[in-house]
Amino acid sequence: MPALRQVLSKVDDYPAFLEACWQEHLAPRADDAPTVISTFAGAGGSSLGYSMAGFRELLAVEWDDNAVATFKLNFPDVPVYHGDIAKLTVDEVLSMTGLQPGQLDVFDGSPPCQGFSTAGKRMIDDPRNQLFREYVRLLRGLQPKVFVMENVSGMVKGKMKLVFVDILRELKASGYQVSARLLNAMYFGVPQSRERMIFVGVRNDLNKAPSHPQAWSVPVTVGAAWDGCTDTVPIMSLGWLVDYVEHWPAGTGLGAKAIKRRPDLGKFGQHGNANKRLSFNSPSNTTSKLFSASKLIHPAENRVISLQELCRIGSIPDGFRFVGARDAAARIGNSVPPLFMRSIAQHIRREILE
Repeated sequence: MPALRQVLSKVDDYPAFLEACWQEHLAPRADDAPTVISTFAGAGGSSLGYSMAGFRELLAVEWDDNAVATFKLNFPDVPVYHGDIAKLTVDEVLSMTGLQPGQLDVFDGSPPCQGFSTAGKRMIDDPRNQLFREYVRLLRGLQPKVFVMENVSGMVKGKMKLVFVDILRELKASGYQVSARLLNAMYFGVPQSRERMIFVGVRNDLNKAPSHPQAWSVPVTVGAAWDGCTDTVPIMSLGWLVDYVEHWPAGTGLGAKAIKRRPDLGKFGQHGNANKRLSFNSPSNTTSKLFSASKLIHPAENRVISLQELCRIGSIPDGFRFVGARDAAARIGNSVPPLFMRSIAQHIRREILE
């Protein structure tokens, strides 16, 4: 990745840095704050990143009941369309936000990625692969100055490249110059190796080239991220892993070194590195929405990590609240890490909007 040629900075006190970013979110908005609408908003990972960067969110769109409840708990002043995006019209969006076409600064969205994900069956005809068309429909009606669309890296691997090309063509045909790049959140202050495809589009009449932020941080380790954590209550039990976890070296998954040390674990090899014992000395692996099937094990204790520990590696501040611990794991695994989106939003505000 070209960004790695840049000089990277070390986050000396990650908990303090995360708290300072949380305070940015809580600060009053400036009168001239840039505006954003977030689709497929989830519990608000992207929304929090934009808020940390000083944006004012005019509307969030989400259908999942628990995600909406969590979102409203943390963003009480942001209107939410709670329902199917396919049923949301452009006129309704304009009415709810008071906007006219062309006035919105940033249109954001993370269409569901299960059809592209390398963790799933990667079905090219998965109907969820087509939800980006609802995003494009609203994009064409709203005509924002800039759009940001996030998705998994798997969309440019193997047969999924065909869908990627289709998405890129549709976005450009909407009246935008478009750039798409793979970025890894661990180079943007997030203690997690999480590679994602980030599309940035700039409306043609603005005559500005779309661009992406440069990597800026040395990867934050799990040990540094958990400094000062007080919650040690596992999100859930080990389940069938309880008989095997004590033989699990730090930094490995069940499908790797652990199986070599315990041949009888071979029958569980299909779970691979989805179940992993973390290491204090490196970033976390990518967290999963399916936390019940993909458990992250504490580096030194034979237990699943706690909610606070999971939040820290997802760059979710301690002050963020959830509705239900088990649902929280899914919300975090499915969200864009706020510090990742903060870097993207800051770049767009500084280099494109201003």
